[in-house]
Order: sequence, then C-alpha cells, then structure tokens
Amino acid sequence: MNYIIGCDAHKHYSQFAVYEKKSKKIKQVRVNHEPGAIRDFLAEYPEGTPVALESIGNWYWIVDEIEQAGCQALMAHAAKAKAMMGNVNKTDKLDARGLVALLQNGTLPTVWIAPGEVRDERELPRTRMALCKIRVALKNRIHATLAKYNLSLETDSDIFADKWSKDIQDAMQSLPAETKKCVEQEMELLARLKEQIWCMEKRMRERISITPTIQLLKTIPGVGDILSIVIACEIGSIERFASAEQLASYAGTVPTVKSSGGKTRYGHLPPQSNHYLKWAFIEAANATARCYRYPNWQSRHVTRLYQRVRRRREHTIAVGAVARHLAEATFWMMTKKQSYQEPTSRKVLPRQE
Repeated sequence: MNYIIGCDAHKHYSQFAVYEKKSKKIKQVRVNHEPGAIRDFLAEYPEGTPVALESIGNWYWIVDEIEQAGCQALMAHAAKAKAMMGNVNKTDKLDARGLVALLQNGTLPTVWIAPGEVRDERELPRTRMALCKIRVALKNRIHATLAKYNLSLETDSDIFADKWSKDIQDAMQSLPAETKKCVEQEMELLARLKEQIWCMEKRMRERISITPTIQLLKTIPGVGDILSIVIACEIGSIERFASAEQLASYAGTVPTVKSSGGKTRYGHLPPQSNHYLKWAFIEAANATARCYRYPNWQSRHVTRLYQRVRRRREHTIAVGAVARHLAEATFWMMTKKQSYQEPTSRKVLPRQE
C-alpha cells in the first residue's frame, strides 16, 4: 500500500493525515462534513487504502463513506490510542498524525466495526432499553409522590400492574389538587410509554429473524426473546473473540483485580464495557437469582453458583459471578453451535497412598 491515512473526526469536520510511503511525507487536509465530501476526498486513493479513525459518536456515516470510496476503515480504541501516542500537546493534526504512526507501526488498537445491517438492527433493542429507563424513572417518581403523603400500597408486587389500577386511582384521590394533576399526567405518560415499548418489542420479533443462534441463546438460564436478541446483536460475530474470558471481559462481567505483594483484591465490575451486553447478562443472572426457591431450579449450576457466592458475599457480587458464567457459556455455545449444557461436576479421585 502506497498510502496510510489517519482521520481525527469531529462533529462538523474531519482532519485527515495522508502518509505517502514513497516520499515519506504527510499531507494534512481538513474536510468539512457535507454529504459525500469524505467519499469524494478518499476516492482519489487506491482501493483498499487503510483509514484509521477514533471511535466517536457519529462514526456510522463516516465509516460508510470510507467504505464507499473503496478504502478500508479501521476503528481505533480512543483511550488506548491516545495513551500510546504519548503526545504532550493535543491538536487535530497531532491526533491524525498519531493514528498514522500507530497504523504504520502495526500497533493501532483496533475495535470491531459492525456491518451496516447489524448496526441498524441494534437500534431496536437499544431504543427499547432507553424507553425502559424512562419508564423506571416515571415509576420511581410516582412512588416517591405517593410516599410523601403515606399513600404507598401494601404490596410487594408492581403496583402499576392492571390489577392494582383501581387502588392507585383511589390513592390518588387523597392527594392535593396540583399534586394529583401531576400524577395523573405521569400516569398518562406511563401508559403511552408502555404501549410504545410493547410496539417496539413486537417490531423486534418481526424485524429480527429468529435465527438458529437466537434459538440457542434462549436455552441460557434466565434468557428469553428480548435478552437473546440483545446478546445476538451486540456480540455480532463470535469469531472476533479469541476466548470465553475475552467475551466475558468485553461484556464487563470480569471484576477488576489488584494484586501486589502476594495479596489479591477483587473489585467491582468495570464500567468500561459493552453496556448493553453487560445489562443483558446481569438481567439473566438476576432472573436466575429470583428462581432459586423453585424445586426445578435448585439442582441447576447457576442456582448453586449463586447460593455458594451469596453465603460469603453480597447479592450483587453473586449476581456478577453468575453473569460471568453465562457470558463464558455463551462463547462456547456460539462457537460450538450447541445449546446450553449444565456443567459436569468434577469427580475427586481417591488419594493414592
């Protein structure tokens, strides 16, 4: 390849650094973000020319234009790339040149670029998750308002279920006039939001074909239609992970470790991860934790794992251990194309005298 290109992308423009191997010179070009501008700029370079850019919020269309120009888009891990560059100062030109240097040395820390159709399908479960967060916020606000006037319902179940609608309406009658009106508006918004989420879930099942992979994922304990779709979309190609531990780390289910002087301390689950995949495995682990009292669950490995850790540590740590097991099991299931299998217990051989 005669050219290596680095791209420092921003909201309204991108700074390109073009390195020509023959002359060993770097040309800096600024391209404004207009439809087709990046594609037209890169079209003059040979097909397959590598273009390195950092992972930013608006990278979808930039990658599309790079690929339309016949170049090879390489996404760099932003934090790792900046640390490896080691620049004291920070400018757009220095960042673009730094990406060129890393790409030239073969040390560019790349991340996987999901194909366009996968990126499109991901929007369905990700949007549903965003709507669910708004729904939880609304429910918490209504709970807090009722609690201010000691009007909480005497039940441990979800008070927003249909069977409790009359009780909520009766409780709202005791609220002051303006507070009552606010709660009524929140209840109306909550009803509309529930309908939107239901339509989103219906669309997910219709749009995302029930592939053999999704059918396999549904055999994981605690995983149903929605979680299987989220896991399948976020993982994409299982071939990009070298081991089960790597997938578990990518999903944020491996706790941080600090070891020094013979002492090892395990911390919380790291925030740097695929948040959607982490949520899916945590949700599945929480589902198994709620089922440990059922007779048909008591002999399952996930239940025994949760109880074993729970006896020594708190609930969240036990759930994290189950989530890590589910993440590692997912790797082997997708690699071997097999359904979830209960781990076989290791037999302890008699000690030889």
